[in-house]
Amino acid sequence: MLINKETTFNTEIFSRNFIRSFLKTESASGVLLIIFSLFAIFLANSDFANYYYAIKNSYISISFENFQLKETVHHWVNDGLMAIFFLVIGLELKREMINGQLSTFSKILLPGVAAVGGMAFPALIYIILNKHEPLAMSGWAIPTATDIAFSLAVLSVLGKRVPVSLKIFLLSLAIIDDLGAVMVIALYYTSEISYINLLYAFFTFLVLITLNILNVRIIGVYIFGGLFLWYFILHSGIHTTIAGVILASTIPFSIKKSSHSPLRYLEEKLHTFSGFIILPLFAFFNADIDLNTISINSLSNTVPMGIMLGLILGKPIGITLLTYLSIKLKLCQLPSNINMYDILGVSFLCGIGFTMSLFINALAFPENIEVISFGQEFSKSGIFFGSILSGIVGYIILKIRLNKDAE
Repeated sequence: MLINKETTFNTEIFSRNFIRSFLKTESASGVLLIIFSLFAIFLANSDFANYYYAIKNSYISISFENFQLKETVHHWVNDGLMAIFFLVIGLELKREMINGQLSTFSKILLPGVAAVGGMAFPALIYIILNKHEPLAMSGWAIPTATDIAFSLAVLSVLGKRVPVSLKIFLLSLAIIDDLGAVMVIALYYTSEISYINLLYAFFTFLVLITLNILNVRIIGVYIFGGLFLWYFILHSGIHTTIAGVILASTIPFSIKKSSHSPLRYLEEKLHTFSGFIILPLFAFFNADIDLNTISINSLSNTVPMGIMLGLILGKPIGITLLTYLSIKLKLCQLPSNINMYDILGVSFLCGIGFTMSLFINALAFPENIEVISFGQEFSKSGIFFGSILSGIVGYIILKIRLNKDAE
């Protein structure tokens, strides 16, 4: 990512205020996700189901002379709005890498090691359970994801007694986790490649880099170029989420001889929009689980079972084990006011995959593809139950820990 470290404002004060505001927004966003998810489940299983799916599957087209782009509402949300969400993720990552919690190797190592464990072990559990079902293997990445908003929302319920360093650890881990999800989507969930559109996207990226080098500070110019980048990547076969992260890498962090930060300005503007509009809409159009598909037999199927166990067991085992080993080997140090009990509690919160898991689920098991003897719905049940159980266990562990400290 392009980095310009020249800045004249007090980054330390800004970072403290920004993190406080960031965590507050993420927590509120998590509550909205729950409301919209429950609403979607209610509509999908009520007499209003036909109206719900009529909206979800209705087409919206953008046309100009010979140009036309026509997609369903569901696809516009998943391919369009979610690209903006990943733009925000990219901006967060770049900011943290410049002067935040990921700005030095020592700072990035612990959450980085934890994130690797939190992705590898859930995937391993899923693969072991589904290795004999080739059609199901495409879902291996579903339990590797962490929902930042949901996990921080649960943490916020515990109140102000939660150490800020623990919140920052969770935030850093989840951001690295999301970056891992982007890489998985780019490398694994990519269909046939259109090299001509990929070439167009690359040239667009070069133009955006040039604008950064030339010290162009007008955000609108980058957004305009980002639209072309999104369009070319959409038609290249690579998922559009990549466009958001690539665009974020070209946004200037700071401007020479100026206190203005285009990156921080854009992040502040988009963060609230992403948390309160994009993610609730995504949940609304993707959380439509059919309750009729949920039974003991369906949950015992290897796909939902692999997802559920990956989230509730794979995440905490991977995160806690690798964190413990890295500390014992003296590769890392725990942040202040945190012990391994805290890490265990947070590792369960990281098992709340929800939004990101649903997103990868839609790529792994398209709605028009039957997976073994069932469709996408059964895998959604694994995501829901795995995320809910992980959140409850994580909350209980941290609640006990905080109560002991209060005694």
